Amino acid sequence: MKCKDIHISDGALFTDQYQLTMAQLYFKMGMHKKKARFDHFFREYPDYGQHKAGYCINAGLEWLINWMEDFNFTDEDIAYLRNQKNPSGSHLFEDDFLKWLKEEGNFDKLDLFAIPEGRVIHPNVPITVVSGPLAMAQILETALLNKLNYQILVATRASRMRLIGRGQLLLEFGARRAHDRGAIAATRAALIGGADYSSNVGISHLLGYPPKGTHAHSMVQIFLALGMSEYDAFKSYAELYPENCILLVDTINTIESGIPNAIKVFEEMRRHGHKPMGIRLDSGDLAYLAIQAAKMLNNAGFDDVSIVLSNELDELNIWQIITEITREAPIYGVDADKLITRLIYGVGTRLITSEGYSALGGVYKLTSVEDKDGWQAAIKISESLSKIPNPGNKMLQRIYDHRNKAIADILSLESESIENQDTIKLFHPNDSGKQRVLERSTISSIEYLYKTIIQSGKIIYEFPSIEEIRRIRDDDIERLDSGVKRLVNPHVYHVSLSEKLWRLKNDLINKTIT
Repeated sequence: MKCKDIHISDGALFTDQYQLTMAQLYFKMGMHKKKARFDHFFREYPDYGQHKAGYCINAGLEWLINWMEDFNFTDEDIAYLRNQKNPSGSHLFEDDFLKWLKEEGNFDKLDLFAIPEGRVIHPNVPITVVSGPLAMAQILETALLNKLNYQILVATRASRMRLIGRGQLLLEFGARRAHDRGAIAATRAALIGGADYSSNVGISHLLGYPPKGTHAHSMVQIFLALGMSEYDAFKSYAELYPENCILLVDTINTIESGIPNAIKVFEEMRRHGHKPMGIRLDSGDLAYLAIQAAKMLNNAGFDDVSIVLSNELDELNIWQIITEITREAPIYGVDADKLITRLIYGVGTRLITSEGYSALGGVYKLTSVEDKDGWQAAIKISESLSKIPNPGNKMLQRIYDHRNKAIADILSLESESIENQDTIKLFHPNDSGKQRVLERSTISSIEYLYKTIIQSGKIIYEFPSIEEIRRIRDDDIERLDSGVKRLVNPHVYHVSLSEKLWRLKNDLINKTIT
């Protein structure tokens, strides 16, 4: 395959084989136009081993919609499918089905509503809901899961890193460690979730953010190999980039060579009227080196120069660095709080790959289908109660208490109203023994979370900018209880079912298994 043919794999054929074989079955049985509804959700928060998320951040929706907008089966796509054979040599996909795919294989009749990007989301809550003709709603599954699950995963990790880093500047530069072009989606998700900037040039420009970066160890190495010095490398870099000068100081010896040479160059820059931006530490004991660097820089009159920390950072070791600085900096005469506000975190591998939890596990499940008597709830039975989806056509509401803190997400049937009830009964999605009653007097507000994105195939939603999404993210995180945001053993946020939905689910389970 040549690169010029990549559009084949990125277009309508970016799906799993079974989506197409099921679609042909529905077509042959005359069911392909029957309206169906699918829910996209995830079952559990990311668990990274030593720490665990207590919330997720939604991301990826706009890119999914952009892909859907351009979706159609081309002549090349149809030719590939026509050439597919059964073991007997007969055509796998028949001509009438392929003709229908070419003429009507698009998303022009689908409805889609979703929780907007940047919002806090939780397990078992439908994030994206697709409704429309069965065959095309089914074909959408693979691309939807691919484009949403990964961005949610990265946005969530970036959010946690930003939160643990006390809102200090967060730079994403994981492209070299990413899974091929997943780096592009990951950069967008990182910017939504918590990163301020990225080193990834193309997508940064497309999203309206200047790419950021320093220099590599190889720059110093080449100067040394050609008989020059680390100082010569730093000086040359500073002369070319006097307004963006961050020097990587650990190629030789951080304390005895790198920082002294950086200070020498910074002093020359200052004499010429330029303000150095900072230094970068990429190896060793980053907390200790940050303290020593701050002490040396302070003594030289550069107490406002930033210190960039990198090298396999994640939320756990960012927390460890801050903890150690808080404890150890005063021993060396360094103001810990001021030092922490000078730190910039460069994050790469552990963000871009979501190390420790590499896949969100989001699923796309049929929850209802329409027949002559109206919508009929559908259910999938599993040995594990946690894997039984919540059936039917539902709506989602978030409840806030008088502190303006989110205390529960409630799934209810579209036909019921809970906001005017004096008492609201909440049922655990998987444990029938767990129930909770909220008095309406304890609730300050109830928010409907879904926005209609596509109606009858037309996009009616105006997508916000990344900056607007970031504000949405910050507002939602602010309205979480601190326990939900804990790095380790976070408090479990309540996702509940209304009484009517709970009864429908249990009735369907009993009816199906008996």
